Amino acid sequence: MVSTPYASGVGSIMYGMVCSRPSLAYAVSIVSRFMANPGIVHWQALKWVLRYLNESLKGGLKYTRAAQGKDALEGYVDSDYAGNVDTRKSLSGFVFTLFGTTIRWKSNPQSVVALSTTQAEYIALVEGVKEAMWLKGMIGELGITQECVKIHCDNQSVIHLANHQVYHERTKHIDIRLHFVRDMIESKRDDGGKSGIGRESGGCVYQVIA
Repeated sequence: MVSTPYASGVGSIMYGMVCSRPSLAYAVSIVSRFMANPGIVHWQALKWVLRYLNESLKGGLKYTRAAQGKDALEGYVDSDYAGNVDTRKSLSGFVFTLFGTTIRWKSNPQSVVALSTTQAEYIALVEGVKEAMWLKGMIGELGITQECVKIHCDNQSVIHLANHQVYHERTKHIDIRLHFVRDMIESKRDDGGKSGIGRESGGCVYQVIA
């Protein structure tokens, strides 16, 4: 493997993933873990990714004129619970669209070992909310005003945990630092309901839905 250009190959597809190929986010996250000591199986996996790219060169992102009345920025979050068989760390992923077209995506291992699917999904939601905060400010500088950013999550327990103050034995192991979403909700309730995370009415900041 000394003469195999594994690092160069991973760097090439990583550049493509960051710039224009969100479909490669997961694959790049996997093959980049073995940069220090790759084996034959890792080199074969990298070649599979390159073959996929070769067969899908005509694919791409298409940006069109925005539909009237449609939210500009929208996010989707998900996680793979205990997907790493070695460390049992979960994988977080999010995708954000602007007027229906993907503009930001990420897939990376979580820094802690999640003890439940709720914790793994909640960590992914936290990363998504932080990204939404940055993107909301960026589109604001471009003149695109959006009061409420919808973030989609496929875990009902996480949706309830984000939108309602619940506490029981299934959530007490979640680290306190992950509850900044709830802290933001509480800090917005003093304004008479004009803003707040998860509010169905107008003027919300972030809304976590299915």
